Amino acid sequence: MIAVDGVGVRYARQEHPVLRGVDLVVGAGERVLVFGPSGSGKSTLLQVLSGSIPHSVNATLDGAVRIGDSVTEASPVVDRSPIIGAVGQDPSAGVCLPQVDAELALVLENAAVPPAEIHDRVLAALRTAGATALAGCATAELSGGELQRVALAAAVVAHPAVLLLDEPTSMLDARGVHAVRQAVDAAVRETRPAVVLVEHRLDEFAGDAGVSGLPERAVAIGDDGTVLMDGPTADVLSANAATLHALGCWLPLDTELQAVTGLAGRLADGTFDAFLESCIPVRTDDGPATEDAAGPLGAPLLTASALSVGHRSSPVVGDVDLAMHAGEIVAVLGANGAGKSTVLRTLAGLLRPLAGRLDGERPGLVFQNPEHQFIAGTVERELVHGLDARDVQRLDVARTLARHRLSSLAHRHPHQLSGGEKRRLSLAAMLAHGRSVLLADEPTFGLDRRDTATVADVLRETAAGGRAVLFASHDLRVVAALADRVIVIADGGVLYDGDLLTALRRPDLLEAAGVHPSRLLRWFAGRCETAWQLREAVAAVDRARVSS
Repeated sequence: MIAVDGVGVRYARQEHPVLRGVDLVVGAGERVLVFGPSGSGKSTLLQVLSGSIPHSVNATLDGAVRIGDSVTEASPVVDRSPIIGAVGQDPSAGVCLPQVDAELALVLENAAVPPAEIHDRVLAALRTAGATALAGCATAELSGGELQRVALAAAVVAHPAVLLLDEPTSMLDARGVHAVRQAVDAAVRETRPAVVLVEHRLDEFAGDAGVSGLPERAVAIGDDGTVLMDGPTADVLSANAATLHALGCWLPLDTELQAVTGLAGRLADGTFDAFLESCIPVRTDDGPATEDAAGPLGAPLLTASALSVGHRSSPVVGDVDLAMHAGEIVAVLGANGAGKSTVLRTLAGLLRPLAGRLDGERPGLVFQNPEHQFIAGTVERELVHGLDARDVQRLDVARTLARHRLSSLAHRHPHQLSGGEKRRLSLAAMLAHGRSVLLADEPTFGLDRRDTATVADVLRETAAGGRAVLFASHDLRVVAALADRVIVIADGGVLYDGDLLTALRRPDLLEAAGVHPSRLLRWFAGRCETAWQLREAVAAVDRARVSS
């Protein structure tokens, strides 16, 4: 169904190619996982298959592409659309119509599906994507995760012969990740499309099943754009565990622990217990020398009292009381559509509160979609946009670009970057303004392990420098390694405000927050006595290097 032969891609004004000599054959009903570090060319490969490269994106394509009987590299996007369903990194970019059911109906109308069949087909696709409740909703009022579910439903509704999924779980809660797995399985069962899935969150996608919960075949791409290995997923991961970990890839937990310990086994059989026990810091009787180095909280920099937030006159979250202190990192948890982004936009002053009061410094906000905050024509100019000459000199542009792994991209247009590169730029540009309070909406989505660690270090440094950080996330591992406390938003209000360890021991809170703790967090939660120990233990695993 898909045949790629010797494909290479070079973007305009870029010295090195993004992909080199890629060969790939995918048959009908076959699921292939494509993974690798940020910037390795995974999304570029999907753009080649969809026809965006070279027909819409300014890039040079070498090699041959064949999809089905008639589509080749010369076929434009319009000729491929009848047989391809796709979910892009930015699901909002593909939305055309103001209502969800009309958005899906448009796909079927373009495919000449008889009108009498459209209603049932739309509802079936929404049900498959876990989005039935969104059928009559306005697309402009959906959260990022809800839009991602709708995009998945739109991709499968016409029963395409090829399904291209670019990080379809990046903004989803635990239920949404499960829905993606179910939707892909259902599509393969019913219509046997060739599926190419690009994904960073391998452990979350696999769930408790581990490697067996992933697509049966995997293609690992190195940071030079070449294929490291193509084969059965378990074999690809096991044979390349150390290499992939060193490149900065997120891996299923057992594979990650194999890479850092040199041992082959599973968490469930105790293979990695000694290593994980060594990651838990020992408490001392005299306490704070090792325990909770944060000490007393600094001055409050931003406070919210009885805050009600929403769109127009319709409240989404009400009665929010919040104080952000200097040196503090707070994580906001909640299911897709709970109102996390609405709260952050209100705190940032982009939405007017429906009720209540905000006091303190005006924060800087890193958007959920990085492109929504880009203004300048190059990465370097985006970084310094809005700063005066004195601020630019204080910033040290070269050092900042290097800190965020953007030096080689300084003269690229921000919209030409990969998803992970855009995320790094959006954070760097907002930090450059030196606001005393930083708000970040899903600051690590779409990032590999290496860049997630960099972002985590930057946020720690930001708080340690006397600023306050509030971030929304579905990634519990990042939350566990960073947050001093967590706030759970559910049922239109704040359900919990406290430490993560306590929350991990309350199934009702986890269900309300739309999160499912990984096997790693459950292991640590059963052995750590304090939230500080949990935070330090997870951070120690994140910092662990490949075993020699």
